[in-house]
This record gives sequence, C-alpha cells and structure tokens, in this order.
Amino acid sequence: MKRRVVVLFLLLCAWLAPAQAHKPSDSYLSLAVHGQQIEGQWDIALRDLDFAIGLDGNGDGALTWDEIRARHDAIAAYALQRLQVASDQGVCPLKAVAQLIDSHTDGAYNVLRFQATCPGAAPANLSIGYTLFADLDPQHKGLLKLASGDNTQTAIFDPDSPRQNISLAAPDRLAQFGAYVKHGIWHIWIGYDHILFLLSLLLPAVLLPQAHQSTRSNVPQNPLPPAAESRGLRGAFIDVLKVVTAFTLAHSITLTLASLSLISLPSRWVESAIAASVILAALNNLLPLFRGKRPVAAFVFGLIHGFGFASVLRDLGLPQGSLLASLFGFNVGVEIGQLAIVAAFLPLAWLLRKTWFYRQVLTVGSLAIAVVAAVWLVERMADIKLISA
Repeated sequence: MKRRVVVLFLLLCAWLAPAQAHKPSDSYLSLAVHGQQIEGQWDIALRDLDFAIGLDGNGDGALTWDEIRARHDAIAAYALQRLQVASDQGVCPLKAVAQLIDSHTDGAYNVLRFQATCPGAAPANLSIGYTLFADLDPQHKGLLKLASGDNTQTAIFDPDSPRQNISLAAPDRLAQFGAYVKHGIWHIWIGYDHILFLLSLLLPAVLLPQAHQSTRSNVPQNPLPPAAESRGLRGAFIDVLKVVTAFTLAHSITLTLASLSLISLPSRWVESAIAASVILAALNNLLPLFRGKRPVAAFVFGLIHGFGFASVLRDLGLPQGSLLASLFGFNVGVEIGQLAIVAAFLPLAWLLRKTWFYRQVLTVGSLAIAVVAAVWLVERMADIKLISA
C-alpha cells in the first residue's frame, strides 16, 4: 500500500512539475496608424525565439545581449515573414527599424520595432495575417492593440484564427468584447497556479467536515474525514458555491482596481504570494489550517489572485475608448473558464468520494501540489529557474 502511494505521489509531481504558472506563449503586437503610415512594435519572448531559430550561440543556456544582437537580422526576417498587413489598396510592406529588450511578467522579450507604408489613400480597413510559431506551438497567442486616431481596439490571433479584418473607422465593440472574454477563458485554463489553488480548496467539498474531537484525547487523530463520511450532492454543491463565490468576488475587486491603476503591487510579490496561497490551500487538506473557513480563505487569497489576473491585462493593454467593457469581458471570460473547471470537477469528485482513489488524490495529490507550489515560490522569490519546462 505504501509503495503504491509513493508511486502515485511521484507520478503527480512529475506531471505537475513542468507546469508553468502562466501563459505558455504570447506575443504583444502594437500598431499605430497615421494616414498611410503604420508604426509597429512587436514584443516576442526570447525563450520562444531561441526555440524557433536559436539565439544561444555558445550553448551555455544563458542569453546575452551580444548573442541576441548577432541574431537581429534573423529575428526580424523570421518574425516579419509571419506577419502580413494589407489595406484596401494592397499590401503594406513591413520594414524593421530597431530592436530592444524588455521584460514582461513571464520573462524577457525581444522588442522589434517596424514601419509600413500602405499604398493609395489612408486605409479605412486593415487585413492582418498572423502566423508566428503556428508550426511550432498550437497554443501560441498573438495579442494585438491597434490605435487609429482616437480609437484603440484589440484582437487575439492563434493558429485557428490567423487572419482578421479590422475597421479603423468604426471599431467592432462586440467583437472586441468577445476577444477579451476569449482571452479571460484562455488565461484561467493555462493559469496552473490559479487552477491548483481552486482545486485544492474544492477537493474536500464532497466530504463532511471532521467531527469535533476532544482536545483532551491523547490518541493521535487523522486530520482527514473517513471515506464513509461524505456529503450529499446538494451539500457538496453549496460548499463549492460558497468557495467559488468568495474567490470570484475577491479577485474581481482587485482585478478591477489594479487594471484601472488604482492599486499597484510589484509583480514578484504578487506571484510569490499566489504560490504561497497554493501551498496553504493544499496543506489545509492534510492539516486543519482553515478549520472550516475555506470560503474565508478563498476570499482572502482571491484578492491576491486578482492582481495576478490584472498583470495579463497590463501586458495586453486596455483600450481607453471601451475600458470598462473590455475589463468586464476579461472578467466574464475568467469566470466562464473557472465555472467550466468546477462543472467538470464536482460530478466526478462526488461519484468518487467514497473510493480509495479519491482519498489518495486528496492526500497524495495535495502533497504533490504543495511541493510543486513550493518550487514556484522559491523560483519567484529568488528570480531563478529550478525546473525547466
């Protein structure tokens, strides 16, 4: 029995360890249209470029400015071949003008600045084709921010939607709202730390709280409820509803405040605190840390997770002309993604609640989550990489 538990723990750690806390691959494309002229900036992760075309000249695993600068021509050629911009009158040829380095919440990015001149009169529409990393990473997203006059709009590109037509005269607010909803769903689904935090809090939902034990007893007590002590489906649903509602309310508050620049916290502090919240939520399934107050814990830690969600919007950029609508769309997407996870989890957990397997998931799985989150905490606090993806 112990051997099987150890094997299960090692398998869970092996599955969880390579998981990154946030977005596997995004790039940030900004276009500013001034009549026939287009000025562009494209932020592409150095790790993605290194995988695609090779930047590490000496193979030591560390990128230097000299190595990146030596590959500037290759970077520009690779990227601009995978971006097409056209007006109503024809193709707008792209020309690289400068390259810099910048940092985003998930690492260092190459900043490619370029220009384009569209033929004929000032365009009323732009057709944009985006195929960066389409042959290497089916999950890659290109996040576009396009400014024209007083209008700012956004779009999201991926291998399934590589070309979009955008009106400069009359921005499609509904399509823009939908893009933020889609991005919110995507972010929660690839935000492994958010998912593990939520699942850690939900795992005990189908089990009854442990009966009060006399503090005078000298007999060691198992902190976990016996497998037979399981909730009915209605009770489990109410427990899940309390936890999810508390988490949703809390992260919606701080997401809004941070996105509107009313509150700002250092990214490393936020990401470290999120990792710590995952550790505590997982350990609560082994030790009674919250003592029946999991919804309270979900609310308190949800405030921190909201700042993590806001960091994604800061990278993408909220359009000032529809700031609140875009913010609301992103939050709606986060909730849809979150509810999809809960909808998949609750019926399965309730059906398995009395089995040996579920108790091992609760104990061994929670321990594995705590270990992986501890690695994330060290990485984020010390700004080092302990586990490679």
